[in-house]
Amino acid sequence: MLMIGVFGCTLQVMQDKIICLPQRTFSPNQTELMCPPPSTKHESTVPVHELKGLKTNLDIQQYNYINQMCYEKALHWYAKYFPYLVLIHTVIFMVCSNFWFKFPGSSSKIEHFISILGKCFDSPWTTRALSEVSGENPEEKDNKKNSVSRSNLDTPISEGNLEKTQSLRSIPEKIVVDKPAPSVLDKKEGEQAKALFEKVKKFRLHVEEGDILYMMYVRQTVVKVLKFILIIAYNSALVSKVRFSVTCTENMQDMTGYRYFCCNHTMAHLFSKLSYCYLCFVGVYGLTCLYTSYWLFCISLKEYSFEYVRQETGIDDIPDVKNDFAFMLHMIDQYDPLYSKRFAVFLSEVSENKLKQLNLNHEWTADKLRQKLQTNSNNRLELQLFMLSGLPDTIFEVTELQSLKLEIINNVTIPAAIAQLEDLQELSLYQCSLKIHSAATSFLKENLKVLRVKFDDSRELPQWMYVLRNLEELHLIGSLSSDASKNVTLDSLRELKALKILTLKSNFTKIPQSIVDVASHLQRLCICNDGTKLVMLNNLKKMVNLTELELVHCDLERIPHAIFSLSNLQMLDLKENNLRTIEEIVSFQHLRKLTCLKLWHNSIAFIPEHIKKLGSLERLYFSHNKIEILPSHLFLCNKLRYLDLSNNDIRFIPPEIGVLQSLQYFSVSCNKIENIPDELFFCKKLKTLKLGRNMLSVLSPKISFLGVLTHLELKGNHFEILPAELGSCRALKHSGLVVEDMLFETLPSDIREQMQAE
Repeated sequence: MLMIGVFGCTLQVMQDKIICLPQRTFSPNQTELMCPPPSTKHESTVPVHELKGLKTNLDIQQYNYINQMCYEKALHWYAKYFPYLVLIHTVIFMVCSNFWFKFPGSSSKIEHFISILGKCFDSPWTTRALSEVSGENPEEKDNKKNSVSRSNLDTPISEGNLEKTQSLRSIPEKIVVDKPAPSVLDKKEGEQAKALFEKVKKFRLHVEEGDILYMMYVRQTVVKVLKFILIIAYNSALVSKVRFSVTCTENMQDMTGYRYFCCNHTMAHLFSKLSYCYLCFVGVYGLTCLYTSYWLFCISLKEYSFEYVRQETGIDDIPDVKNDFAFMLHMIDQYDPLYSKRFAVFLSEVSENKLKQLNLNHEWTADKLRQKLQTNSNNRLELQLFMLSGLPDTIFEVTELQSLKLEIINNVTIPAAIAQLEDLQELSLYQCSLKIHSAATSFLKENLKVLRVKFDDSRELPQWMYVLRNLEELHLIGSLSSDASKNVTLDSLRELKALKILTLKSNFTKIPQSIVDVASHLQRLCICNDGTKLVMLNNLKKMVNLTELELVHCDLERIPHAIFSLSNLQMLDLKENNLRTIEEIVSFQHLRKLTCLKLWHNSIAFIPEHIKKLGSLERLYFSHNKIEILPSHLFLCNKLRYLDLSNNDIRFIPPEIGVLQSLQYFSVSCNKIENIPDELFFCKKLKTLKLGRNMLSVLSPKISFLGVLTHLELKGNHFEILPAELGSCRALKHSGLVVEDMLFETLPSDIREQMQAE
């Protein structure tokens, strides 16, 4: 169409447009001029005059003038402007077809999509991913022993082998076996594929939000259809107006001597043929536009399903898309559906996870993991992995591993290969989304002793933890429910028959019934309630075998009476509560096995004299309270080995402290003490003495009695000099003496050298 328009316009410009000759009239009564003039009866009788060489007395300028006047007045407008109309319509068609490639809002999306599509099509990971999920044929199953291993990953058999092509079947089996299989992508290809996944995610997120491409394509198609109908309509009606002979009547007698002219439109025959040809082209183009309109309005192009791709490739998690993203995929399907199939690989999370796994295995080798092994508090070899993209398969080669700690790792899958870690007994999962293979569950069920789980939502709790029949320690950290009575997530704890230690850091209002169900064999219970008030503690009475109990930050105002029934209790920790009085402490005398009592970080102002009845106490924590007076009855607990009274308002230490002959640790730092009684230094087993941040000004020379002292804290007092008798404390070194540097210099040089010698 463009060539017709340009050709017609060229002819219009280069060639003479019309040629006119004057016409004589044959009858005075003739009112209409015919070109050529009609014949009459008179003409039949009168001899025909030969017109050849007839003189008209007109010069060339007059002929040019007549031609121009007749062209403008007598020639039909369609015959005059046909080439220009063709050119204009063709340009409009071209603009309508290409406008969305130039408009910034749509062209950027198209260019970006084509760029990503090409990279996805050519990516080595695309070929690998599609080949890994292709199924086996029957011949492969018969010859499975001789097939090449596809990957080092722990994938199902049905996804493990590359389907043989026809040409491959013709090759002898021995050659196929000898051919090396691809193992892992090189680092550069893996990084490129990883970057492609990120690009596709961002592109999809942006493009799926709008439908500007779809709407623009619809509008330009509608314009082309309307334009096609208009062109066909008026061209069909006016094409007959393009005539070779044209009559022209113009009042130019005074100028030329003639009024009637017979004109020849020199391009009429060619333009007539071009117009029919043009109509044919427009017709074909219009039918294409009509089909496009049918395709647009009769098919849902704003939704795209990868159902066929999912069935063919076996990648089940490829999501369906919508809006402009779907429209572009429909468009590319018209060219080659293979593009969509290969592009779909980069929409699959399963495919992305496999790529991450390959890169992860390449980065974290078994030797590198062994270098990160450390011994934890339970004297087990522990490997800690933090913020990785997954769990490297190479970890199962570190067979000496005993404790595995995973922190902030998403999409963790524990395969059956974990059974290779025969010594694994401890597993820590901190904010990890975890999936586990059934065979791995069986292994953990028999071998796991300690499980720690930190979560944000109770739905993140692994359900398989309830079948760990050999589990001895369970530590759960996270919000379970504001009302434990309505909480059913812990109901299955009763199945953990070997459980001895249970730690719950949550926000209970009362102890869950599921904890009571394991009370018969539970030995240690720790509840850290994050400030939520814990009420209705009567269930504690059923935990008769409990030896250690921690109720931390539970907003307790009094010591729960249910504790006094726990006859086997050895340690009680009531840290960070709201205790103001502890008169109930007298009931602790029934707990004959209680050796450790922690009442620190409360608001206790007074220690009752009933404290003397706790004769079995060996460790007592009263730090961070509001105690002002120490009763002498406190020191009748003569088995005390550890006494912490720091961060209170104590001003005086009774001399009865000398009774504590078993005392090894004594701390009164951060108080208001002005003098230390000499009786304190009769506690000759004292190893740690903390007197810092008080109002002391003199340190008694009797400190020399503390021959086993290894740690002495004096910093933050008003000492001017240290006694030379510190030299008698042979076990005290400079690293264990916490004083100001200036004060240390007041010691004799030989004592300083003695302390500095290791």
